[in-house]
Amino acid sequence: QVQLVESGGGLVQAGGSLRLSCTASERTLSSMGWFRQAPGKAREFVAVVWRSGGKTYYQDSVKGRFTISRNNAKDQVYLQMENMEPEDKAVYYCAAGNTIILSQIYNPNAYHYWGQGTQVTVSS
Repeated sequence: QVQLVESGGGLVQAGGSLRLSCTASERTLSSMGWFRQAPGKAREFVAVVWRSGGKTYYQDSVKGRFTISRNNAKDQVYLQMENMEPEDKAVYYCAAGNTIILSQIYNPNAYHYWGQGTQVTVSS
């Protein structure tokens, strides 16, 4: 069973930065990404990166502020969050899968593996 372990969440002031990390127990995961879930809201896509070629995709609200990257040698994916806003407050989940196609990236049901989540709080 593939395990994903996140780290790096915490409290930051609006306009500040945080970096999330996720380490996978398996090397062959083709797509790794991040979702987030705020209280009372559905889990939403944040960003994804492909293992082959490093192609990335973002939710519109984080474009230009968040950067996803991965280190295939370390089986890790990162989410660098800049210029954070109170609306970014949520539990952030690392997600991964091997059969995700482009039309499915926004659908959490397309991802087979999930981390336990890490809390990110942005104070105004």
